Amino acid sequence: MLTSTQSVQQLLEKGQGFAARSLDCLPTFMQESLSKVLGYPYQYPELDAFLKVLMAAQLKQGKVGFIGPDVDDSRQQFELQMQSIRAKPTPVHHIEDIRLPLQSGSIYARHYHPAPSKKLPMLVFYHGGGFVVGSVNTHDEVCRLIAIHAKVQVLSIEYPMAPEVGPRDLIQSCEDALAWVYQNRRHFKILKNRIAVAGDSAGGNISAVIAQKTRSAAYAPEAQFLIYPVVDFKSRHPSFYTFNQGLVLTGTDVDYVTDYYVNNFKVALDDPIVSPTYGNLKKLAPAFVITAGHDVLHDEGKIYAYKLQHNGVKVHYHDYEEQTHGFVNLTPVSKQAKKHLIEMSKSFRRFWDKNR
Repeated sequence: MLTSTQSVQQLLEKGQGFAARSLDCLPTFMQESLSKVLGYPYQYPELDAFLKVLMAAQLKQGKVGFIGPDVDDSRQQFELQMQSIRAKPTPVHHIEDIRLPLQSGSIYARHYHPAPSKKLPMLVFYHGGGFVVGSVNTHDEVCRLIAIHAKVQVLSIEYPMAPEVGPRDLIQSCEDALAWVYQNRRHFKILKNRIAVAGDSAGGNISAVIAQKTRSAAYAPEAQFLIYPVVDFKSRHPSFYTFNQGLVLTGTDVDYVTDYYVNNFKVALDDPIVSPTYGNLKKLAPAFVITAGHDVLHDEGKIYAYKLQHNGVKVHYHDYEEQTHGFVNLTPVSKQAKKHLIEMSKSFRRFWDKNR
């Protein structure tokens, strides 16, 4: 019976993934009890009980946020964190690492195809991580689940990141990747005009910015899949103040990201290249927008969905009220997160098919 901090510590010594999966199997009342035993100091009564005990355990270990003053260390720690919760990967028929020879420079990508003998749509995926951390490896399981359950090919892009690269070069590289996919659509056996952009957090931002920048281009995406996207660096909405401590993404993380990605490159906080909510929202591809209820970014994502709708864009908006930022990365250890991502993937494909 897990009734003490010592019991949780013993679990953690067996590995983060093992511990988290064990905690996920506990009944809700025990998870709630454990979070109290661990001294979780935040009052989030509607937060998923598993997430509550997971956050409590991390706080007990002194882990707060995921981006800090040492960029290299932040990157290493995020990679290690994702490795530590890894489980048996969801099988996908064809996975290949490739190089994209772009005008803006050669970059790396990972291609997922659940049915190589069939023509399928393509989802160009940009990973999250505050424009600073993350990789195709940290989001491997996310892309596997989307490919299988949305019945699409996925090309996960290893784009250059801040602070080494600023918004204009980062976005250009990501746009070039989309154009390259379009130019090579016959090679990938992509269904005619069936190319969409997708991403979580910073990747949702990149997808939204690219959808705006390319609206009149031949390679403009046919749909957008935006998972708790960053869309507004300028404003601080109520959710920022309500959920900026004790969860996956903290207010301090947002401050570091703002400096690394925006301020260091002297870009205005309301420039649409970093804050698409201030861009031209007319005549954009249909947008499937997801938010997490316990997330500093919740309000800006919700507002963006409504602004798109107000400007005549076809929108599907869904809020996972009990979840926190980053939940799609927790699918190896959270049954609820995995269920949500599968549901999102299936719903996105139906939305895309319906709104062509």
